[in-house]
Amino acid sequence: MKNKILLFWIIVALVIFSIAMIVIKPTKLGLDLVGGSRLVLEAQTTPTIAKITPEMMDSLQFAIENRVNKLGVAETVVQRQGEKRLVVEIPAVKDLNQAKKFLGETAELAFKKEVQDKNGVKWVDTGLTGNDLNRANLSTSSSGQWVVDLEFNDKGTKKFAELTQQLVGKPMAIFFNGELTSAPVIREAIIGGRAQISGGDNGFAYEEAKEMVDLLNAGALPVPAKIIEENTVGATLGADSIEKSKFAGLIGLGLVMIFMIAYYRLPGLIADIALVIYSIILFMLFKMIPVTLTLAGIAGFILSIGMAVDANILIFERTKEELRAGRTLFTAINAGFDRAFTSIFDSNMTTIITCIILYCLGTSIVKGFALTLALGVVVSMFSAITVTKNFMHLIFGTGELKYPALFGLKKDEIGRAYTASETKREKAKFGVLD
Repeated sequence: MKNKILLFWIIVALVIFSIAMIVIKPTKLGLDLVGGSRLVLEAQTTPTIAKITPEMMDSLQFAIENRVNKLGVAETVVQRQGEKRLVVEIPAVKDLNQAKKFLGETAELAFKKEVQDKNGVKWVDTGLTGNDLNRANLSTSSSGQWVVDLEFNDKGTKKFAELTQQLVGKPMAIFFNGELTSAPVIREAIIGGRAQISGGDNGFAYEEAKEMVDLLNAGALPVPAKIIEENTVGATLGADSIEKSKFAGLIGLGLVMIFMIAYYRLPGLIADIALVIYSIILFMLFKMIPVTLTLAGIAGFILSIGMAVDANILIFERTKEELRAGRTLFTAINAGFDRAFTSIFDSNMTTIITCIILYCLGTSIVKGFALTLALGVVVSMFSAITVTKNFMHLIFGTGELKYPALFGLKKDEIGRAYTASETKREKAKFGVLD
């Protein structure tokens, strides 16, 4: 009994912790709830890129994700669609035009040197590119103009030192997205791994320099990408969806709780309390992970509530069968939990396996549904097996069933009571001492 009391207080502490986290942690809402933008990008072939390969799309997805992170927009989803398309969902975006331009820019940085051939003077690629950068920073020159400071990585620092050593007294051109931005004359070898883009005689405007810094830090796109589709979801629609979801959830939860009390009486009330605890713990996990809640995710959450009750129904039905067979209240409760466990475990594992398949193969909407449902199933097992069982033992203890109606049974449905020796053996089996 001491262990059961200790477990009870552990459950109470877990509930208090969960409520505190729910209050403190913000809820991550998806595009369909908070509003925002949805863009579809398509990789483009070029004279040098004849075919878009899966490896190129992986690199493009990684680069787009980096760029979205640089925008400072949280909970953005970037996922593949078909062979050469990416879907980008940006919740709560304020400037769609900026996002479109930012995602579509190529950010190609190249350092070139001047050579002369039979056709005249031209610039050639030296092998030093934006891929050799560590980061870019925005600053001002001694004359007050906006400039872009470049910091190379170890490999780039070595390349830049060798290049500037070769070009002492000669110009080195800096091209950004195919356009010449500046061509300073190298006075001496630069070995510190730093360079500066000044923007030519007229310098950069702030917006121009800031955009260059952001694009360089986000990294170059491995292949050109074009935005072929865009949609927006208003915040009003999202707020309406949230309200309807809350209403549906409360109605569903309320009806389930009424049914449990009406059919299973006192055990049904215990199951309802466990169901509330289940909902609190699960919502806490959503916030702690965090899970981005979408309409599909909320649907998974509501569905998992019904599945959580399924476990209690199996347990209570087995308990009633044991009482009808003549077991004592204590042994009937334990046997009900033990014999229902296999069915509960098998059904829940089947659901979890399905959720894993949906999460691995589905779209972002399906992933949200699968994740919330899987978490709900796992927590429901804890709720049914641990919380409900603990409360049943604390309330009924090892006493006799004096009022069969508390379990929704009639007196004439109860079988013969176990003998004292049988009861003692059952208690010893489950580790309970008088």
